[in-house]
Amino acid sequence: MKDLDFPLFKTKSDVYKKFDLTDFNGRKEYFEYKAGTEIKKMREYLQNNTFIAYLMGKKSSGKGTYAKMLAEIIDKDKITHFSIGDMVRSLDEVISNPEKRKEMVEYLKKNYRGFMPLDEIMKSWDNRSTKTLLPTELVLALAKKEIAKLGKKTIFIDGFPRDLDQISYALFFRDLINYREDADLFILIDVPTTVIDARVKSRVICPVCQTSRNLNLLPTKTVEHENGKFYLICDNPNCKGARMVQKEGDDQGIAPIKERLDKDEMLIREAYKLQGIPKILLRNTIPVDKTKDVTDDYEITPEFSYEFKDGKVETHEKAWEVEDDEGNLSNSLMPPPVVVSLIKQLVRALGL
Repeated sequence: MKDLDFPLFKTKSDVYKKFDLTDFNGRKEYFEYKAGTEIKKMREYLQNNTFIAYLMGKKSSGKGTYAKMLAEIIDKDKITHFSIGDMVRSLDEVISNPEKRKEMVEYLKKNYRGFMPLDEIMKSWDNRSTKTLLPTELVLALAKKEIAKLGKKTIFIDGFPRDLDQISYALFFRDLINYREDADLFILIDVPTTVIDARVKSRVICPVCQTSRNLNLLPTKTVEHENGKFYLICDNPNCKGARMVQKEGDDQGIAPIKERLDKDEMLIREAYKLQGIPKILLRNTIPVDKTKDVTDDYEITPEFSYEFKDGKVETHEKAWEVEDDEGNLSNSLMPPPVVVSLIKQLVRALGL
């Protein structure tokens, strides 16, 4: 991110050993090899402690992917990914049910503290669009309610703060949910908009199971060709060979969400300047001329292209190269090396 110092993090091993990062067992071996000592420290810490981490990155920057992969590797019973957006969407169904709506209103009468009258909030919620943010005080009250259901766990909060006023609220969020003595920190993720744009444009989804893959960056095992185009076939056997399709609007890339991405970057910049709270800095891309110094080759995101030859689809693979937002030719990292960086920085931030 221009003008902000997101340092390169070295994950290159002294002794080269290759792992399949698309396979669960391969990732498990990879993490043990690259960060086994730190993983052990994290597990020991989580036996008696928890912490709160605020994931801040542009839309589609991988926040949920990184948090869920960390939980998968460390301890999924001790760590949870909590999405504010998912919470709000699930509550849309609650308020459409008369009984559940009544329960929600009763809860908010006791717990909501804000300037907008509660009846106005409920009316605006009924008519709101996805672009309209709910009042911060309401989001805090709802988050407190939902987090209480989780039990005492380490929480990676995704989608808060979403506005400038919420950054200062985040500094006291742990008090609100009764995590007063726990560590809290910001995780700032730098992913160029050029990378997000390329991911969106080649993203496809299974119309049956809704699994998302990527024609150029994360193909399925089977690729078909028809009328000059290549298509991915869903790997899920229950989908019976369903052809994956592009979601409406994805061909436009980041154009429909450009305003949101600009705001996300502004929030990251503000959080970067905060004092008194640890910050973990994650970056998704590395300049091509630095890649060999800091990463192993299989940690780089591969790019796939296809050729229809002699009645068969041939797949070609190479390291994906993409210009970052400053025009520097870069390689994009697979999620696991970013999570290795996350684990090692967490250990330092927590003083382990």
